[in-house]
Amino acid sequence: MDTPTRHDQETPLKGVRSNIVQSIRAYRVSDLQDAAQNLGQHFLYANLAEAQSKQDVLDLIGAQFTLPSHFGKNFDALYDCMTDPLHKSGPQPGFIVVLEQIPAHAKFDKEAREQLLDIFRDTADYWGDRKIPFRCFYSFL
Repeated sequence: MDTPTRHDQETPLKGVRSNIVQSIRAYRVSDLQDAAQNLGQHFLYANLAEAQSKQDVLDLIGAQFTLPSHFGKNFDALYDCMTDPLHKSGPQPGFIVVLEQIPAHAKFDKEAREQLLDIFRDTADYWGDRKIPFRCFYSFL
């Protein structure tokens, strides 16, 4: 059997910009996880289906991403944890992030969802400026 080339390993991400936040649509989480492994990139996954509030969303992301204990549990702290400390810790291979089942109800309304996604868009821009791939895929509950 032929050894897969780097191009073959990127197939699930073919045509996906290297620094983007987008709906997960037809992608399967397992395929994205395999792509991250094949590319030697970090895979960060959070299932937010149980979240009832902004604080729940932040708590679940903090726990499932295993963010440091000093994670301040607000959107600014989330951005800080996803950028500068990782950059200072040494060369990074890239990131594939999945935020699955972001809540869509009164306690986590459209504005809160947009704020959350904006944090990840800003994070994608941060890593893009450093030529490090950062792809974030999300779905709503």
